[in-house]
Amino acid sequence: MQRKSKQLAFFVRGFLQHKIPYSELDLFFWDTLEEWSQIKKGKHLPYEKTEQVFWHLLHQLQYWPQRSLIEDPYLRGELETCLDCLESEGNYPMPLDCIGIRP
Repeated sequence: MQRKSKQLAFFVRGFLQHKIPYSELDLFFWDTLEEWSQIKKGKHLPYEKTEQVFWHLLHQLQYWPQRSLIEDPYLRGELETCLDCLESEGNYPMPLDCIGIRP
């Protein structure tokens, strides 16, 4: 999960800085779900903080339109908080109302 969290943070930061197109984020999302569907062990283990933030951030990326992700200041702040948490490996506060659950 730590490797995927770093990858997600890289893609989202690149997108927010207009360096990575949204289509790359979308591809990462579907690749992640495909990989997750192949995992057999560990799905029943308790969540770690970074895993909750990881799934929450993925949900936000799919739920909100591309334009909102870029232009909505409140949403961008939440995305930045998620990124800070993932990049610090959980040593940063989680965003408010973070409800990240496994698919």
